[in-house]
Amino acid sequence: SINDIDPDGDLYLLAVSDNALATMAGQFSFPSTLLVHTAGSVSIDILKKASKNYGVLYPLQSLRKEVESLPVIPFLVEGNTSDDLTLLYDFAKTLSPLVQKADDGDRKKYHLAAVLVNNFSNHLYTLANDFCMGTQADFKLLLPLIQQLPLRLNEYPPKELQTGPAIRNDQVSITTQLEMLNDYPEIKNLYALFTKSIQEYYNRK
Repeated sequence: SINDIDPDGDLYLLAVSDNALATMAGQFSFPSTLLVHTAGSVSIDILKKASKNYGVLYPLQSLRKEVESLPVIPFLVEGNTSDDLTLLYDFAKTLSPLVQKADDGDRKKYHLAAVLVNNFSNHLYTLANDFCMGTQADFKLLLPLIQQLPLRLNEYPPKELQTGPAIRNDQVSITTQLEMLNDYPEIKNLYALFTKSIQEYYNRK
């Protein structure tokens, strides 16, 4: 209950869904206390009517309550004044060694990139798992492959790690695999789309 919030806090962290931020922010009134939200794609200004001191503390990580130990989390911070920015930056440094100042535009770029590398890749894992279940294959045998690529990204840029029939222009394998996906039209469409994208990308190099 908002009515139960102690009005004498030093900092208030509004950690709710992006869609709920506008409604929730409109219910707060902290004239001078620092109020921050945690969203990557929502403007800092959504809080300006709730307090004269406001900002953003955006964790660039997908967080779930089931996780027992937290990984190192990058934080992107912004404050509407230089003092608020310094306070948030110093606070974030107590939580993580990876802290960077980022305005609305910067955060939107990182949020979009995070959608590409995290949300979209997980959807591909989901589709691959569905394919494995439908064909009596064991998805767990793919886990070492899935886990190895992020480790290699610590040493090499992604474009140097591309493998597979698309980059080899192995049309025999591509045709065979497309035929194998006849009963999985959604996956088949994505396979064709990614194959085309990979080939066009590397043919430009």
